[in-house]
Amino acid sequence: MELSLFEERWLPKSVLCLRHYSLNTFLRDLVAGITVGLVALPLAMAFSIASGLTPQAGIYCAIVTGFIISASAVPPPRSEAPPEPS
Repeated sequence: MELSLFEERWLPKSVLCLRHYSLNTFLRDLVAGITVGLVALPLAMAFSIASGLTPQAGIYCAIVTGFIISASAVPPPRSEAPPEPS
């Protein structure tokens, strides 16, 4: 069943991007997620300790924030290269 353009407009971007999702993309996302987790969790713990809270509060905050960010619609990646001179 093909979706019309009108119905497709209302689908979340996270659902639309699954059409072109492959095993290679999944593996790259997995490596990126592990890398971010290895950096973000200790950093969140350090910030919570510096703020006078327990390290667990920082971990909870990092995990909840990660879910909120991943649930929001994210545009496709853009090139960060400077524009070429014309």
